[in-house]
Amino acid sequence: LALYFHIAEREEKCIIEDLPSDTLVVGNYKIQLWDIQKHEFLESAPGLGMFVMVSAPSGEVLLSKLYGPESTFFFTSYLSGEHIICFQSNSTRFVAIAGSKLRLHLDIRVGEHFLDESAVQAKDKVNEVSIRLEHLIEQMHHVSKEQDYEREREEKFRKTSEETNSNILWWAIVQTLILISVGIWQTKSLRDFFIAKKLV
Repeated sequence: LALYFHIAEREEKCIIEDLPSDTLVVGNYKIQLWDIQKHEFLESAPGLGMFVMVSAPSGEVLLSKLYGPESTFFFTSYLSGEHIICFQSNSTRFVAIAGSKLRLHLDIRVGEHFLDESAVQAKDKVNEVSIRLEHLIEQMHHVSKEQDYEREREEKFRKTSEETNSNILWWAIVQTLILISVGIWQTKSLRDFFIAKKLV
């Protein structure tokens, strides 16, 4: 996931990542500050930092840390579900002149274990193959976890659909019984009325 969005100083912006359990998440970001004179975003925002907070689906805080204007953060999901990742600049300027526009470039990688190419090149060919094989095995474990999580979500969705269909069926049966009961009652009422008026 690579994106950028605008955020005012001291404003908090959050994104939601739906993650399987036991998954490594690596985030890279960079802040750019809006230059009023040049009417463009500066390449960097020296002096500004970014407060990053990550919450698990249970509400537990997995990460809460202040970083610089450009940094990398890591966390591991312990539960499957929606994780909330929030960003807020640490501007200390007066409120009267705070509120300048910032651009936050964000790149989030899920389940990636980065291969250190320099370390690989420094080793002999047998070790290189071994390291690359370990990397592939880690990627396969991640894909397997993703598939298990998708199966779990599909199972929940199927159960919800079956429960909804069952409720609709019972509601249709109840409606039919009510209509039949009302019809019988109306027929009996009309018959009693005609008998009372000696029309039949």
